[in-house]
Amino acid sequence: MPTPQGTSERRDGDRYMLHFEPHLPFAYETVWPALTTPEGLRTWLADAQVLERRLGGAVTLRWIDEETTATGHVTAWDVERIAEYTVDDHDRIRFHLEPLGTDSTLVRFTDDRHGSDSDCAHCLEVWQARFDRLEAVLAESAV
Repeated sequence: MPTPQGTSERRDGDRYMLHFEPHLPFAYETVWPALTTPEGLRTWLADAQVLERRLGGAVTLRWIDEETTATGHVTAWDVERIAEYTVDDHDRIRFHLEPLGTDSTLVRFTDDRHGSDSDCAHCLEVWQARFDRLEAVLAESAV
């Protein structure tokens, strides 16, 4: 199932918020590690060079599709439900998992960041590709 198109909303000044809600046909016990462990993140999003899996823990992500590195902290952590990483002092990505039955998960994703309108459009495309890759990786590992 392809990831639904993301949306964006302009915030104060040069800030905007991206929203995606991919409905993944996998149990949240499968989805959670893909979003919150170095092994899982490496398959679709970033090499987690540092990931202290707790509130306030350090995080360093080297994005695989942009070859840039972001450092910061875990700013929300609710095991098997919410993981939020605030990186480079101003950009926040949040994954909020909602189990749908026993074999499906809705991921409510937000990316609160700064940038221009063209940055926003580019980031929507990048996150679309990332979520498509996540679903493909999860499907491949389920076989």
